[in-house]
Amino acid sequence: MADAPDLVERRLRYLERQLALNRGDVELKFRGQPPQGSGPSNRHGMPQLPVGQHEVRNWPVLDLGELPTIDLATWTLEICGLVENPLTLTWDGLMALPQAEDVSDFHCVTTWSRYDNHWRGVRFKTLAERVVPRDGAHFVLCTGYDCMPGSDIPYTTNLPLARAVEDDVLLVHTWEGQPLPPEHGGPLRMITPKLYAWKGTKWIRKIEFLAEDRRGFWELRGYSNSAEPWFNDRYSTPE
Repeated sequence: MADAPDLVERRLRYLERQLALNRGDVELKFRGQPPQGSGPSNRHGMPQLPVGQHEVRNWPVLDLGELPTIDLATWTLEICGLVENPLTLTWDGLMALPQAEDVSDFHCVTTWSRYDNHWRGVRFKTLAERVVPRDGAHFVLCTGYDCMPGSDIPYTTNLPLARAVEDDVLLVHTWEGQPLPPEHGGPLRMITPKLYAWKGTKWIRKIEFLAEDRRGFWELRGYSNSAEPWFNDRYSTPE
């Protein structure tokens, strides 16, 4: 096993390369199109409301129709796949990691957006640095505790690793100073502020690092694989 200084350096180099890939992939897909939206620019330097969205003050609830019951005493988060240090966290282990606070917007594919949510949790990047993705890891597949009603098919969603390591991608346990409500994915969900919100798994229980893309629950059912709100990128097109 590499010594600690070498391991830290490898982590940083790999994650920096993933962020660079992210910028190139978005530019390639949309061929230099400007972001679409309305209102003044926000902290990301983009129009405040993405194209086709409207602002809400509440937080609507959308799910598969199942609200899983989760006991923090037995809760775990498994991080596995193409990593050098697979990890299974307990709740106490999660809370012992460096915590982050952030303010970001929430864009739902069903056309509503909620501004300026106050979050507290652990950055995805922090988890990635601890498990050390191998050089062949380019995607992640996240799995929730919820399943399709009447089946054992779990909710999953996929992301390029390049998108997951953005600084505002968090696994959050606190919203507006209170524990994340169960109906919104509590005790822990992932948030992806620059993408449509279905890319952030509710009730998250597993993160798998992959070499190849593996589409998740909604992506297999016609939703966009890339989910970019600023380009009205809601649904997939025939390949």
